[in-house]
Amino acid sequence: MADSLVIVESPAKAKTIGKYLGSKYIVKASMGHIRDLPKSQTGVEIEKGFQPKYITIRGKGSVLKELKDASKKVKHVYLAADPDREGEAIAWHLAHYLDLDESETCRVVFNEITKQAVKDAFKHPRKINMDLVNAQQARRILDRLVGYKISPLLWKKVKKGLSAGRVQSVAVKLIIDRENEINAFIPEEYWSITAKMSHEGIPFESKYYALNGEKKELGSEEEMKRVLAAMEGNDFTVAEVKEKERLRNPAAPFITSTLQQEAARKLGFRAAKTMSVAQQLYEGVELGKEGTVGLITYMRTDSTRISPVAQEEAKVYITERYGADFVPEQPRNYAKKNSNAQDAHEGIRPTSVGRDPETVKPFLSRDQFRLYKLIWERFVSSQMASAVLDTMTVDLASGAATFRATGSKVKFAGFMKVYVEGNDDGTEEEFKFLPPLAVGDRISSESIEPKQHFTQPPPRYSEARLVRALEELGIGRPSTYAPTLETIQKRGYVAIDDKKFVPTELGELIIQLMAEFFPEILNVEFTAHMEEDLDRVEEGKEDWVKVLSQFYESFEKRLEVAEEEMKEIEIQDEVSDELCDKCGRHMVYKMGRFGKFLACSGFPDCRNTKPIVKDIGVTCPKCREGKIIERRSKKGRIFYGCDQYPGCDYVSWDKPTGKPCPKCDSMLVEKRSKAGIRLQCPSCDYSEEVPEEEQA
Repeated sequence: MADSLVIVESPAKAKTIGKYLGSKYIVKASMGHIRDLPKSQTGVEIEKGFQPKYITIRGKGSVLKELKDASKKVKHVYLAADPDREGEAIAWHLAHYLDLDESETCRVVFNEITKQAVKDAFKHPRKINMDLVNAQQARRILDRLVGYKISPLLWKKVKKGLSAGRVQSVAVKLIIDRENEINAFIPEEYWSITAKMSHEGIPFESKYYALNGEKKELGSEEEMKRVLAAMEGNDFTVAEVKEKERLRNPAAPFITSTLQQEAARKLGFRAAKTMSVAQQLYEGVELGKEGTVGLITYMRTDSTRISPVAQEEAKVYITERYGADFVPEQPRNYAKKNSNAQDAHEGIRPTSVGRDPETVKPFLSRDQFRLYKLIWERFVSSQMASAVLDTMTVDLASGAATFRATGSKVKFAGFMKVYVEGNDDGTEEEFKFLPPLAVGDRISSESIEPKQHFTQPPPRYSEARLVRALEELGIGRPSTYAPTLETIQKRGYVAIDDKKFVPTELGELIIQLMAEFFPEILNVEFTAHMEEDLDRVEEGKEDWVKVLSQFYESFEKRLEVAEEEMKEIEIQDEVSDELCDKCGRHMVYKMGRFGKFLACSGFPDCRNTKPIVKDIGVTCPKCREGKIIERRSKKGRIFYGCDQYPGCDYVSWDKPTGKPCPKCDSMLVEKRSKAGIRLQCPSCDYSEEVPEEEQA
């Protein structure tokens, strides 16, 4: 007979924990939060110390009745929501609803959902931590005040449906600032000179480095020609050889932001998808005879700390799998990633390093496997020995010009045997070998190749880059990144172009108004300081009402000024030449989360919409009559199809080229990867590389 009720957030988590605890425990799910601020009003009594007016979330009636009935039949109720501010708040709301004594030790937390971790946690229940609850309440009320006070103002002055948020506004401003940088960027000319040569049958390259012993960039064709004139033709003499060993250390275990960044780089995952799949891995997956097991530790964390038990398990695994040489002399202890880190939980790691990716692969979906493999490899590599690289730098003299060649090779792979962190530009580190060269060796180059270049503007923000920027600036916390990126797209403030964020006219207008009337909301230092205040509330070092009062004092004055001085703005839609095929009116350009689309100007009488299609200049290889156009799926992914659809159903995720395959005459398509672009036949094994200068 069960004598204890355990309440968690999700059915998946309940299922996993229920198998560990046995028949004396009933495990049920609250399905997330049970109470929240009302949607129809601000729901905060400001004059009464910012007292929140919580209401039961619509649709939770049957769940709450089930929990209430179950709680009356047991001796103990345990609240086992996630181990963070949000989870503590859920536990607190449940305690209120179930009439639990706040002084009871009813709160159970664990960083991983494994049998041992869960059983250990139930041996040490604690009271609900009101500092954590108050930190969550303060953030919720702060965001509610900003959103519910500014948004109606924007509806009145601009148009319905707009919103302003504390973190989202800063994110949009960063995107706009970067776009302004790009637009203001003036390219500067520079030149490189590459000498292609070989020694003892080993080809290598050297590049211009200095003239008359002085390192100087080549900013014009005249300067480039001056170097060529100072050279002794194609003849070079080795002037200096430097060889040394270089240690390379592994990356730290994942925290929430770095997991989102690396999943974007290596797997192409959006931040929301990464967190959704990680949640599944955390809550538990059925592993055949082993049963349901949580495969990773809690995925909302800003700490890289790892428990000694996990480190010891990793040490044993690495020794057995790779050898003792791959274990560092001392266990690696990664410092906090930044001064804002709360360090409440461990870094993200597998709950058991013994469950290697290939072992669990049969039980996981494709996305689950790929993300788990990434987390497992990152953790294992983080506990391994440093890699040792042999590097070689060679200076070659030709007249008054000095050229430099660099090479490296892996002497000892260390952690690199398992995993190497990705780059934002998608490239992977290359190890170029140099032949054995000695001072005085004379080498003739096979060619001297001058090349003109122009400096490039800073890149637009991808999801990975934006998450990293927000984290570095101290804006938001692990749980806020994914929903923030989703919100700014849903509101139409930014669009996605080639997986990069582009601000919309609406986004720029809103940020202009915010900058004029609510500059502190957009101020990075102010927003980061607010996050620090919330952290101090969590630590019990700051009163949450005082934090809100200090903010609201100046915010209220700003609201009064904005109400009086903000002018009404009418946003005119750009009219297209396209006529609506339902009512004949002109269609107008609208901005959605995946970019521009066409909508009937007769809305709401006519709700017809059309995608904006792009003709890529290729005839359909199937019907030989239609044109191939670029389209977007419902999820925003670009694909290619025939404009005669549904008469012709040709479709391709890869861009058709119009070029026939020399082996089977099918149309070649573009395949893009980190290594570049190649043309691939979809019907046979033919492929060809696209020269670098032709890649766009």
